[in-house]
Amino acid sequence: MKKKLLILTTGGTIASVKTPHGLIPALTSQELLSYLPEIGEDFQLTIKAVCNLDSTNITPDHWLMMARAIQEEYQCYDGFVICHGTDTMAYAAAALSYLIQHSSKPIVLTGAQKPIGLEITDAKANLRDSILYAADPDSHGVGIVFDGKVIVGTRAKKTKTLSYAAFSSINFPFLATIQDGRIIRYLLPEDDPLPVVFYDKLNARVFLLKLTPGISPSLLADVFRLYDCVIIESFGVGGIPDSLEKELFAQLEQYAPEEKVLVMTTQVTYEGSNVGTYEVGRRLWESFSILEAKDMTLEAVLTKMMWIMAEEHLTWPEICRRFYMRINSDTLY
Repeated sequence: MKKKLLILTTGGTIASVKTPHGLIPALTSQELLSYLPEIGEDFQLTIKAVCNLDSTNITPDHWLMMARAIQEEYQCYDGFVICHGTDTMAYAAAALSYLIQHSSKPIVLTGAQKPIGLEITDAKANLRDSILYAADPDSHGVGIVFDGKVIVGTRAKKTKTLSYAAFSSINFPFLATIQDGRIIRYLLPEDDPLPVVFYDKLNARVFLLKLTPGISPSLLADVFRLYDCVIIESFGVGGIPDSLEKELFAQLEQYAPEEKVLVMTTQVTYEGSNVGTYEVGRRLWESFSILEAKDMTLEAVLTKMMWIMAEEHLTWPEICRRFYMRINSDTLY
């Protein structure tokens, strides 16, 4: 029997057309699939539009819409493919990894660097590979299929703006490659015997503060006032410059750790953080209850905290437990 797949479209470059004002997502769901007429011979495909946006305009509300669309149809299909713009695809893949947990069915995100209507484009291959992967019985969980690579949803990062090989897998190997219609697996997705669980809330009051040399401490008061969680993307393995330490400590002293959650991560792409290595980080680690991202990607840290902070009245131990809980291979620790 043909595998039944639901294809959700959200816009992005893959569905864009050229206009005098630049590329704009304009193709309908049916128009998008019309560029692969032969694919319907092997699979039973249903197409549904979630939105039609440049992914720069995608918000956490749209991630909830995607998760809800899958939840409503979960029992009716063998797998799911989401066509998405590349700029925020890694965020969407990470968010869906937390909104849809323990999925025995594959949820694949894909897109393109060039619109599908161009003569030379990566869109057709990416969409074809994604459908092939979503139909395979060994595929499950949330992932990205792009340029012949399969990346765990919590490990993807867009690292190139123009090349077809736009995405890298950070601190984790590719699950598979896809060549000439064949899936060559290096790792199977983690076995998960638990039934699928859907979540329907995210807390967008999570702020990313990227440290730069000479950054002013005066912004910290507003950041802590406006947001429930602050992620500090620090230098190297992680640390706070002396110029920022006094004000940061003053802000943290005003709140219980569960009221204003501080997460330390690194702006270095590979190998992760280790806050206690140097004095500039050890003082913070020893003085306050904070979280450390270690080898997690920024996209995973941000969306995981949105998922955690959506649950009200969590105690600090419960926040810690959820943050360090391994979900869709988001951490090796």
